Amino acid sequence: MPARPHPPEEATPPQPLLDDEQLDRLDDFLASDQVDEDALDLISAHGFLVALAVGPSEVPPAQWIAELFHGEPRYADETQRDDIIHLLTLLRDNAMAVLEQGGLPELPFELTLGGIPAEETPIGDWCAGFMEGVFCDESAWFQDDEETAATLLLPFMLLSGLFDDEPDMAEMAGDLERQEALVTQLPELVLDLYLHYRVPPETTKPKPRRKTPAKGKQRR
Repeated sequence: MPARPHPPEEATPPQPLLDDEQLDRLDDFLASDQVDEDALDLISAHGFLVALAVGPSEVPPAQWIAELFHGEPRYADETQRDDIIHLLTLLRDNAMAVLEQGGLPELPFELTLGGIPAEETPIGDWCAGFMEGVFCDESAWFQDDEETAATLLLPFMLLSGLFDDEPDMAEMAGDLERQEALVTQLPELVLDLYLHYRVPPETTKPKPRRKTPAKGKQRR
């Protein structure tokens, strides 16, 4: 895996991917009755879009928008539709821009569990959303180096609570101290994944994203 870019003398704080007003607009819409009850909320959508920014393939907009909303929202008009799609796309694109510069994304929660299992917190929701982004084109994430991909994704899988039925994961899920340590590292873990998939060894230039057609069947 390529080395992480050398940090500046004074560490740059994590960068917000949308400003507060934009996040509020998006939150209001995703929490409204205009979207399906199974649609991702703001926290999960944030994780989902960061995964799309990190991933090795370009997921078509029609595919990821349908996955995020679980159908077509009941927009008030075309203006609202354009605004919401713009905000979602901007969040993803800003994540790509921050990571491409070796920066860390600001996550929409405090990086601590406070003794609560991750799956019962917004942290678990964010990681579950991140894994939904992985499932959009799961084969692309694992096709080149399955072992390394599984290792890098393990913290997100563990914190999401989606895999607690698997014996190995259930044992780790009971270790709250380990979960807490992973939570504090989440922005760095996102950058590690980005570097693995998008920055070839011995260069700082991101590689071209591989475009893939939409799949007929997606993992939930």
